[in-house]
Amino acid sequence: MGSSDIQNHQTVLQNKKKRGITINVIQCYAPTNDSNDNDKDQFYEMLPSITVKYPRKDLTILLGELNAKVGMDNNGYEDIMGRHGLEERDENGERFANLCVFNKLVIGGTIFPYKRMHKVTWIPPDHTTENQIDHICISRTFTRSMEDVRTQGGADIASDHHPVVAKIKLKPKKH
Repeated sequence: MGSSDIQNHQTVLQNKKKRGITINVIQCYAPTNDSNDNDKDQFYEMLPSITVKYPRKDLTILLGELNAKVGMDNNGYEDIMGRHGLEERDENGERFANLCVFNKLVIGGTIFPYKRMHKVTWIPPDHTTENQIDHICISRTFTRSMEDVRTQGGADIASDHHPVVAKIKLKPKKH
């Protein structure tokens, strides 16, 4: 397990082997859309330097508070997202979508056609908007292993975010 810290935007790495498949988990906290461009550039340049170390045959899971709205429009991004996101893509959403294209990662929360309440991950204190800014992504070659992604409302946690939960079912590798 390793970690890196770019100006308080943390990334935690963990590797495990399950059923003959190496699983690489990258948990991160990204700069907000209002952060300065230099911080965002550093973060989005740092992530590929981590993911490039993992063989494409491995299962890579990227998750966390990405502070990125990817929206519903998947034109040009059909390989990495479905049409079931929320609202419009913002600047961070564009950066994040491009990161997923480069790393061949699918944005799980955009695949499944749930009601809005199961997609919203964060509501600001003024309750003016509902946002989908926390994400779970999986290697594109393992997309069929992802059976479900949605938020869990009512979780008793000290956070203003709703937890995002994914159900992933791995089939053993044949040797």
